[in-house]
Amino acid sequence: MGKPYWAAALVVVLAICGTTIVAQEKSAAPESSSASPNSKAENNPGAQYSGMYSFLKEGEFVQVTVEEAGRVTGFVSRYGDLESDKGSFLDQFFKTGKLDGNTLAFTTEVVHGTAFDFKGTIERGEGKKTGDEAYYVLKGTLTERVTDVNQKQSSKTREVSFKAFPAEASAQPAPRD
Repeated sequence: MGKPYWAAALVVVLAICGTTIVAQEKSAAPESSSASPNSKAENNPGAQYSGMYSFLKEGEFVQVTVEEAGRVTGFVSRYGDLESDKGSFLDQFFKTGKLDGNTLAFTTEVVHGTAFDFKGTIERGEGKKTGDEAYYVLKGTLTERVTDVNQKQSSKTREVSFKAFPAEASAQPAPRD
């Protein structure tokens, strides 16, 4: 499968995410016009960290959405590693997710025998301004838990650093040729 296929798939995923975000914002619109423009950020500390971040391989990513009271939702989109799903794009939604200050932890649902646990922090990266690539970076420990067909369990832990995607990449579909 070539690059155009994955680029098209990424555009579809981004469009779905964008539509969902717009729908959520409209349904969560304040009823009073006296609310300040910053009240959403003030009522939802950590919301600035919401967005797409790189994952383990080129083309894979993590979508993080910080909600009220430090609740975090999202998913990991990655390529399958098994013979049965090699090259397929798999979405693993967060089973649990929590943000406390800048400390982030999440666990994904099990998909095809694999789940991920992340424990770390969200830090300022090398991006110069909000919306730049790597403005924020997820740094910490990622544990990949695998259960094979014989129910044998194994895990692999590694230190990771996932860079925020630029705002243009996570907000608008790419132009077509």
